[in-house]
Amino acid sequence: MDRRTSAFGHVRRTYDPLVASEINRAFWDERVPIHTASKFYDVEGFKAGREPLQGFELDVSGRSLVHLQCHFGLDTLSWARHGARVTGLDFSAPAIEAASVLAADIGVEADFVCADVYDAVKVFDGRSFDIVYVNVGAINWLPDIRRWAGIVEALLEPGGVLFMKEVHPFSWVFSDDDLTVDSDYFEHRNHYDEPGTYTDPDAPTVHNQTEEWQHPLSEVVNAVIGAGLVLELLDEYDHQVYQQWPFMEKDGSVYRMPQGTPRLPLLYSLRARKPVERRAHQATQGR
Repeated sequence: MDRRTSAFGHVRRTYDPLVASEINRAFWDERVPIHTASKFYDVEGFKAGREPLQGFELDVSGRSLVHLQCHFGLDTLSWARHGARVTGLDFSAPAIEAASVLAADIGVEADFVCADVYDAVKVFDGRSFDIVYVNVGAINWLPDIRRWAGIVEALLEPGGVLFMKEVHPFSWVFSDDDLTVDSDYFEHRNHYDEPGTYTDPDAPTVHNQTEEWQHPLSEVVNAVIGAGLVLELLDEYDHQVYQQWPFMEKDGSVYRMPQGTPRLPLLYSLRARKPVERRAHQATQGR
């Protein structure tokens, strides 16, 4: 969800998944304290009862929920406030530590696990959940979306649901400053070197390199279907949760294109269910 530069003209780098993971981990580890202190996340407001889950219609009371790539747990703990039994997973140790501290501060019971999302099945050792939840800015950090979908399927109880909300990949074709098309919609891997963060573009940062992956909407949908889940809902939205372009106007808790400007798909949500009769796949490292 951080700032982008043009994908055109990027130097193609030799890809090493372990190196990419460590680069991305360093990037996120450094930004955890910036995010927890930011007005964007408004942690103090959350502690006072602010509701960050906007536009999610999901009955979670009494149900088990795992939040993959949970960052420092704000959404995870929000679902706990709605009655879910929650577990958050993230590969950043500082994020998991911050999530655990926040849970203790507000007196909410939650489990937080530090692990790579691709290791989730192994880490949970057969444990399954009623809901797998994924929120904005998650899957662009994952190189293999089909493997991810298989892991989601394996983590779900029969009858359980995947609910995800993500940045619409179409919006990434435009430059950071205007609506000039400067990126390939079907481009998969990009290397970025961008300081700052979406909560504060001017924040001084050292670990600024990332390896990220573009997943067209069809790729995500087909991965979910291919994993054996039944697609129940696919929605697209004309607003964004952060100021993706400098000319966007704040409207309550979201950002929209200026009035009179043609609307674009900026977010999408997806809900898919694991059939009751389907036996769980065995998600492996090779999947």
